[in-house]
Amino acid sequence: MDTKTTSAAGQVPRLDGQLCFALYSTSLAMSKVYRKLLRGMGLTYSQYLVMMVLWERDELTVSEVGERLFLDSATLTPLLKRMELANLITRARAASDERQVIITLTPHGDSLRHEAAKLLPELSKATGCSLPQVLAMKDELNALRANLMKAAE
Repeated sequence: MDTKTTSAAGQVPRLDGQLCFALYSTSLAMSKVYRKLLRGMGLTYSQYLVMMVLWERDELTVSEVGERLFLDSATLTPLLKRMELANLITRARAASDERQVIITLTPHGDSLRHEAAKLLPELSKATGCSLPQVLAMKDELNALRANLMKAAE
């Protein structure tokens, strides 16, 4: 970090100089944009992430969805219950192993994928970045996440 990351005393990190705060505040801003864009679909950002996983591959276990989203089942289960009440998904115990719960899109949940495709131009506009810039940032963030996950082990 540069010299602007510490106070005049030279010991206390400054908020605006921290990578963690830049990531956190950017995530909040992204969530605000998505909240606005998803309002018409009746989805929260967290629900949208689950839907994207299921649009890629339906009929996944709770743990498989959790792995894709980096969420544990204690965090995911209440979200999935709300999604089931909203008729976006169904949850059913696996016949082969009753400890596993299979998440499946409902016809209503599946139909939202077409509306979701319409969000991309608006999101792209909101970033103010070119497609190559967005792809480069995404790659850098994925690499950063991998490094951080490794360090957290």
